[in-house]
Amino acid sequence: MFLLMPGNLIFFVYVTLAVLPAALLLIYIYRQDKIEKEPMGLLLSLLLMGVLAGFLSMILETVGTAVLTLSGLQPDSPVYTILLAFLVVAAVEEGTKYFLMHLRVWKNSHFNFRFDGVVYAVFTSLGFAAMENIIYATGYGPSVLISRALLSIPGHMSFAVLFGIYYGRARLFANMGQHDAARTNILKGYLLSVFLHGLYDTCAMLGTVSTMLVFAVVVIFIYILIFRTVRKEAQTDQRIR
Repeated sequence: MFLLMPGNLIFFVYVTLAVLPAALLLIYIYRQDKIEKEPMGLLLSLLLMGVLAGFLSMILETVGTAVLTLSGLQPDSPVYTILLAFLVVAAVEEGTKYFLMHLRVWKNSHFNFRFDGVVYAVFTSLGFAAMENIIYATGYGPSVLISRALLSIPGHMSFAVLFGIYYGRARLFANMGQHDAARTNILKGYLLSVFLHGLYDTCAMLGTVSTMLVFAVVVIFIYILIFRTVRKEAQTDQRIR
């Protein structure tokens, strides 16, 4: 079917299929923000921050991979794979997403409820994931999008939810003048999101029976605990300024 379509139409279909899973999750998160909706302009800017983070990550991951290769580790060794997953991919991608998000929202007057941290983190992260999906779709065809819709996109959202929870708490502490506690919460959120992201990627990259079992547990965690956590955080939301 795709071979019979004109080139522009094929690209449009690929982009639509690539963006749709992220869009559905964005709608879900937006609806969970029940007390005070965030301005659409702000949310769109965070999606763009996520896209920018994607391109920035490509550059930094290329540098990180080169440095790791120079270390003398064999690329097919488990140690290399683990270091690549945690220190290059997870650390860089989570870092670029939330650094750019932080620049956009930390001092924004609309950041006035704790759950806003989750909303901001998810919109930034899924902007990143949608851009990544488009690249995969145009490079490998639509067949890769099924697994990415079921695994990678919810994965990116789960990493963002973990960070966003602590980011909302950090803004609360900062407003109370407890800046050390604010920095500690940002660091906790970052490290937790990097850990989950790194674990996810390590299991997928190694592909052994034991790692795939761990991968299955991580996916179940994503589908059950994360969505439950989102609902709980939304229901217990509080004004922070």
